[in-house]
Amino acid sequence: MLNIIGVPIGNLEDLSYRQARTLCSSDIILAEDTRAAQTLLHAVKNLFGIEPIEGQRIISYYKQKEFDKLPQIITDLEQRKEVSLISEAGMPVISDPGYLLIKTAIARSIPYTVIPGPSAVTTALLHTDFKTDQFMFIGFLPKKESHLIKMLKQLQEVKKIMKDVAFVAFESPHRIHATLRIIDQIVPESRVVITRELTKKFEEIYHGKAGELIENEYRGEITIVMNI
Repeated sequence: MLNIIGVPIGNLEDLSYRQARTLCSSDIILAEDTRAAQTLLHAVKNLFGIEPIEGQRIISYYKQKEFDKLPQIITDLEQRKEVSLISEAGMPVISDPGYLLIKTAIARSIPYTVIPGPSAVTTALLHTDFKTDQFMFIGFLPKKESHLIKMLKQLQEVKKIMKDVAFVAFESPHRIHATLRIIDQIVPESRVVITRELTKKFEEIYHGKAGELIENEYRGEITIVMNI
């Protein structure tokens, strides 16, 4: 059985008993970051007193290695081993590795289940005063200026059709200032909410127009919500 397991986005106390039990009963854990996986298992022991089964393996499974490791993982699943996929934080596959694995599992009729967990996307939305019955997740924003400008113009067209839609994206703290300058240039009247370090001790939320938010310093994991 393949288990797709959502994990806390920052606060380890958001871990559920079902997530903990499934992780510890897995023969193999596919982890985007093996160190984060070890921290997670340590939290499982502290919170629930559950120990991993004997012989459990944690395998590094990140974007560049996804294709190479797929055949052995499929073999393990066909041998009825319990395999769990986790990302460093949040839901796997959402801007993280796992697409090829799920696609192959479906094609080969290998059973799998999704064990949900916290999401930075929906958590960030609830830190806004935007209407949230319509939203679009657009993943990581483009790194190139020309690509970001093109995307923002496309989102303006989407907004003409879906007037209440909000756009949610991930951004790097190293690029956020450049991104805000471009948003200010292309859609200066847009309302923006920047969330950083969601659920963690130093969580911060910033509301305003892009031009108003450029002067702030941003560190850590960033999720941005735009009402263009």
